[in-house]
Amino acid sequence: QVQVVESGGGLVQPGGSLRLSCETSGFIFGNYAMSWYRQAPGKERERVAAITQSGGTTTYADSVKGRFTISRADAKNTVYLQMNSLKPEATAVYSCNKVIRPVAWGQGTQVTVSS
Repeated sequence: QVQVVESGGGLVQPGGSLRLSCETSGFIFGNYAMSWYRQAPGKERERVAAITQSGGTTTYADSVKGRFTISRADAKNTVYLQMNSLKPEATAVYSCNKVIRPVAWGQGTQVTVSS
């Protein structure tokens, strides 16, 4: 069964950090570039970070560059998103997926940045 399961979200104060995880199954994880996305209330889903199959190249949305880090552990079929210096505008549901031929979206993990 092909699926992605996100975890690690929560409530954090501005300036805080969170590490999100996305465990995948049902496809050959190491063959695919992966991305993290987020969707805030009333807004469209946007890509915040991506990582190539090898992990050698990462890209970020301008709004998170320098504060978020995407990484992958192929032995665990998992992609991570380390989020530092969080701002209230980062509040959203965060999801992951393959860059090419995305699979069914998981439920995502809620991140709320608020004092």
